[in-house]
Amino acid sequence: MTTVFAAPHADEDVPRAPLAHRVLPPIAAHAVRGLGATLRLAVVGTEAVVPLWRAGRPIIYIAWHGRILMMPWANARLRRTRGARRATVLASRSRDGDLIARYAARFGLPAVRGSSSRGGAAAVRALAGVLRDGEDVVVVPDGPRGPARTMQPGVAALAALTGSPVVPLAFAARPAIQLATWDRFQIPLPLARAAVVFGAPVDLPRGADRERASHELGAALDAVTDAADGLV
Repeated sequence: MTTVFAAPHADEDVPRAPLAHRVLPPIAAHAVRGLGATLRLAVVGTEAVVPLWRAGRPIIYIAWHGRILMMPWANARLRRTRGARRATVLASRSRDGDLIARYAARFGLPAVRGSSSRGGAAAVRALAGVLRDGEDVVVVPDGPRGPARTMQPGVAALAALTGSPVVPLAFAARPAIQLATWDRFQIPLPLARAAVVFGAPVDLPRGADRERASHELGAALDAVTDAADGLV
């Protein structure tokens, strides 16, 4: 797996590894591993992606921001049990993005830094390079600031540019804490029922209407997230 970190610019709002950014990600990763060990997890929809894993075809995963806490843990578990692959994470060029990148790294996941608001074009190029190397990527299309569950256009552009399929991905748990944040961030409680749901892969031709494709991808991701909620 190639680790890809976009080099920060001098004016970016990224701290130079303050103490909190060195300490919090390993603590959070340790806590999530402990929490994950208590969950009663169901995994649904892998029959749609196993052929892509076996064929070595790179995938663009998409997930809503409010459901990302357990995603790195779930990926690590599925790598051990289902033959899943590591995925390079898109993290914003912000303090929160720095924390996310460091947190994902604790699960062996590399990161590309950028978002729709800062460094977006460079991030798309970096992700395209990762996909062309035959590796998977994961994008949070309503991050880093929302609006919640609103698909940004970068995913459709990336899929059309590279020919890689887009796979909607969702995590849900119950009981869980739902924070009063813009994304209604979900934190499972110990011993919760949990589900990871993979949607059907979506292929976009190079000449696809990006706006229409983004709308359809958003609807597909909503459907997968609702399905995960229904399972728990």
